[in-house]
Amino acid sequence: MPTPPPIIPPHGGYRDLKSFQMAEIVYDGTVKFCDRFIDRRSRTHDQMVQAARSGRQNIAEGSQASGTSKKTELKLVGVARASLEELLLDYQDFLRQRELAAWPKEHPTAQDVRRLAYAANRSYSTYRPYLEDAPPETAANAMLCLIHQTNYLLDQQLRQLEQAFLQQGGFTERLYHARQQVRQVEHRADTPNKSYSPNRSNPPDPPDTEIRF
Repeated sequence: MPTPPPIIPPHGGYRDLKSFQMAEIVYDGTVKFCDRFIDRRSRTHDQMVQAARSGRQNIAEGSQASGTSKKTELKLVGVARASLEELLLDYQDFLRQRELAAWPKEHPTAQDVRRLAYAANRSYSTYRPYLEDAPPETAANAMLCLIHQTNYLLDQQLRQLEQAFLQQGGFTERLYHARQQVRQVEHRADTPNKSYSPNRSNPPDPPDTEIRF
């Protein structure tokens, strides 16, 4: 009997996801930013760090769960996206409440930060000059650039997951189809061959009939 395809596909390689890599940089950057510029005793400090952590952790958890539940993966990646949107608003509030400038995309330093996304083997250290060695306005705007890039990757990831779910279905559907295939193979193996065999007794020829007028 041929071996059926695996029901649980490869999963869990979240460290290779660009979205996870960027979310980890956002998390590390937020921890440093909050320690520098937000009172550690304030609720805002904890909320920003937790939102950044949620973004990273839910990408990892969703990737790990994808083997048995695409629905769960979709949900968790969506939670990661929502957490980073919350964090984005916190950085915007930081700038607005301190009357600091929010940079447009055309700002030269913002463009410099964006271009670092193409750097080989980039990590938190790649962005350190814009986060740890910079004034609050530069650090906050650099974090906004990083969050926007991460959100873009998550939006792309969500669209791909939606298409994969529609085309391939979820774990329950794969389990059902795999079981049906096994049953069909087993049924064919158990069904006797009813084709003609020379050793089988054949019915006698019908008697001759005489036609009378």
